[in-house]
This record gives sequence, structure tokens and C-alpha cells, in this order.
Amino acid sequence: MPRINMGRSNKLGYAAVIGLEGYARKSVEPELYELIKLRASILNGCGFCVDMHATEGRKRGIPSRKLHAMAAWQHSKVFFDAREQAVLALTDAVTRLGPDTVTDEIWNAAATHFDDGQMGALILAISTINVWNRIAVSTQMEPPVDEKNPIA
Repeated sequence: MPRINMGRSNKLGYAAVIGLEGYARKSVEPELYELIKLRASILNGCGFCVDMHATEGRKRGIPSRKLHAMAAWQHSKVFFDAREQAVLALTDAVTRLGPDTVTDEIWNAAATHFDDGQMGALILAISTINVWNRIAVSTQMEPPVDEKNPIA
């Protein structure tokens, strides 16, 4: 059980994050957005979000092997085209912010596949899942397990 329910205790702030999520969802193609959300969630150790986005990815038709490979995509490049690899590298860099993370090499690799507006949408999408991960981890959200969401 979460420590608090942000949707109840902080309605306006939570609504703002939902608004950002809505923008990101409309601005980045669905499969790519699921890959971004799953990868950032793996890096952030958010079990709730990893479960949610792996489940959503399967529903969207992303092959299971590709979803499993997300944890080590750099060593499983056979599952990802050059465009996806560029987005995953950008997701890693933006999620792990530091002085040498979003390098020109990483930025330029992504920019060869996306225009300025799309690059901005990708940055907002990556930033949005990082906000959701921080909310879920800090409030100790756990994946649902019940008849509708069995473990097996």
C-alpha cells in the first residue's frame, strides 16, 4: 500500500503531471513511448512502473523478447533498430543526469532520426516517466496482484 495517494493529497500537482503525460502520449509514437517508459523505470528501480509498462507493451504488441531485452538493450541490439537504440541511449542519459551524460554523440545520434519538435517531445516524455517513477518509488507503490492481474 502506498504511503500516500498523490492523486488525493496533491490534486493540482498530480493533475499537472497527468497533463504532461497526456502531451507526451500524443507527441511520441505509442510503441516508442512504451520503450522509453519501460527503460527509465528499469533504471529507476520502479517495480510498479516496470510491471505497468511491460504489461502495456505486451498489450501494444511489442514482442516479449524485446521487452525482456530492455534491461540490457546495449547487449541486445538485435532487437532494436538504430532509431530505437538512439532513443534508448537518450533515455539512459536523461534519466542518469550528470555532467557527461547527455553527450553530443548521444544527442546527435537521436537527432539524425527526429526533428527539433520531436526531440523536444522525446525529452518531455523521458522527463515525464522520471517524474512518475519518483512518485511511485517514494510512495512505495507496488504492482497490483489480483484476479485481473495474476502473477502467472
